[in-house]
Amino acid sequence: MQQGNLLDMTMLKLFGIIFFCSLLSPSQEVLSGLSCAVSPGAMQNVLSDAIIQNGLLQQHLQGLVLPNIVGDGGLLNSPTSITGLHLVKIQLPKLSVVLLPGIGVQLTIAAKLELSGNCLVGLLSDLIDILVDVNITANVKCTNFESGTVQVVIEDCLCILGAIKIKILSGLLSLSVNEIVLNQLKATLPGLLCPVVDIVINLVNIQLMGTLNAVIPVGTAGTIHYQLASLPFTSGLFLGLDLDGAVKQVGGSIIPHDSSASALPPLLDKLLVLGLRQSFLNAVLSLLIQIPPQTFTCTPEVFSGASRLQEAIATLVPAGCSACRGTSPLSVKLTLSGNPLILLEENKATVELSVMIQVFVQHLDGPILNLLLLKADLGLNAQVSIGGSRLVLGLSLGSISLSLESSDVGISSVSDLKPHCSSLLAETFLPLVNGALGIGIPLPNVLGIPLIKVDVQIFAGLLVILV
Repeated sequence: MQQGNLLDMTMLKLFGIIFFCSLLSPSQEVLSGLSCAVSPGAMQNVLSDAIIQNGLLQQHLQGLVLPNIVGDGGLLNSPTSITGLHLVKIQLPKLSVVLLPGIGVQLTIAAKLELSGNCLVGLLSDLIDILVDVNITANVKCTNFESGTVQVVIEDCLCILGAIKIKILSGLLSLSVNEIVLNQLKATLPGLLCPVVDIVINLVNIQLMGTLNAVIPVGTAGTIHYQLASLPFTSGLFLGLDLDGAVKQVGGSIIPHDSSASALPPLLDKLLVLGLRQSFLNAVLSLLIQIPPQTFTCTPEVFSGASRLQEAIATLVPAGCSACRGTSPLSVKLTLSGNPLILLEENKATVELSVMIQVFVQHLDGPILNLLLLKADLGLNAQVSIGGSRLVLGLSLGSISLSLESSDVGISSVSDLKPHCSSLLAETFLPLVNGALGIGIPLPNVLGIPLIKVDVQIFAGLLVILV
């Protein structure tokens, strides 16, 4: 690789935020919305795809230029000169990963390099082909975490050469040539290969970090900005991450959420475990469930139990209320009250939601007469699923608590209205809520690991996605 290009590419690491590096200190307790643990197998798959399968390593090694190999031949052998030695092909590259507890990630890359050049032995000129096994091991660390960034440190890069096969087309290969080539490659190749690996790792870091530090729209309501909330940490079993999910309304401010540390279940045979804390989900629900007030005439076309609701209310109206009598149908206004709250319990998720129900009559030639203002506190059963890298909630009515806020006509008891209000909300308001939730909650694309064959588990205060 040309020295100028090498220096230019090396500068890229100054702008990188490395993710798969680990980690000089244990996890700190921070306010964050999500935690995840990534298995060594998943790390190996991701890094192998990024470095080997996508051809990044091969691409940067193609510019590798080796120094000339010169031997004086001594007293008994002819002088030897090998010039123009360059990389022709990389065979069978393979990457493996080991997580070093409290230290970092160790990458090992094994490959066969095919080299070619011009060989001059004495007065005989010929082409020379060299096949060399290389094994590169590098420890990757990060430090100096600040505002979601870390500094990359790559230590202890070790390049070991294995079997070396040398071929000259004429077949006239002396032992001295073999020894000269072997010694020169051992002296020069490690110093050339380790800087290339350094560059490749930093480029992959930029690519992978983009999967975590991302602003994702949530429909037209707002955005979620995912980013690292603290320095990653490693054990021998997993790479751990705390992420912050800043939930922001369009044209508005960030919806705050508080979090405390939550223990994730063990990975076992899973690639990725992603935990979403209850407080983070509450912030997202507040963003999604923004239903404007709904006003409609209480007729069977709108609500199948309209006539039964009107009859039930009529029995509650005092006999002396002449203004309550008439042929005008009731009107109903439904208004969301406060923010929705999700409650995560063992194997169960419910959403608590409050709705104000205003029942009134407006005669053609008179003012609005408020018969009732009710508050309905709903307990909604939540079904959780994953679709298209999004968490989707489907709600159904579980329980309802009805209380009387006011009545302009002296109604004092509303217990008989509970089944009718349940039907009213189930038919008119709940579909609007499910429609708002239907776009789903976008999830971070951790390392690009696809969310397929997903298992969702619910614990106290924590929703866990296992891949």
